[in-house]
Amino acid sequence: MRNFPTLFRLIALTLASALVAGPVLAKDGEGNGRGQGQAKQREKAEKRADKEHKRADKDRKQAAKRQVQDVPVGGYFSDQHRSHAREYYTQHYSNAKSCPPGLAKKNNGCMPPGQAKKLAVGQPVPAGVTLYPVPRPVIVQLPPPPYGYRYARVGNDIVLVRNENQLIVDIIVGLLNS
Repeated sequence: MRNFPTLFRLIALTLASALVAGPVLAKDGEGNGRGQGQAKQREKAEKRADKEHKRADKDRKQAAKRQVQDVPVGGYFSDQHRSHAREYYTQHYSNAKSCPPGLAKKNNGCMPPGQAKKLAVGQPVPAGVTLYPVPRPVIVQLPPPPYGYRYARVGNDIVLVRNENQLIVDIIVGLLNS
């Protein structure tokens, strides 16, 4: 019975030495169990670094495109843009009788006279003034708004507004005026 603990110790010592010696006896670069050498690992690391570099370049280019551009105040719409917008509104809305008689005579898109005078290029949209969407057929005839800007209709006018601070950059005045 006394041999049993000695035999047990001998087996335990053999197993422990095999576990410790295993990594030491493994071939260089193949100890990860996947059978890949150091050269393949380097290749993978280089490919991963290239991918990350390309992704970073792509992100920088997209960020540059998304920066809000400076648009010259009052110089965005051309005469051709103004005439296209006026043609559309004259064809589709000139016969509408939705304004009260007093405001219909003013020919300012049913806006109260005080609010119509408040719109100015280079000034923010006045508080309380509602911005309406511009119809798709008109937007197609206008140049695409720069990043950070949008088109809106205010009464009888189309404005190019900076989203950040609601600044009016340019106006097409009097859509239903002849």
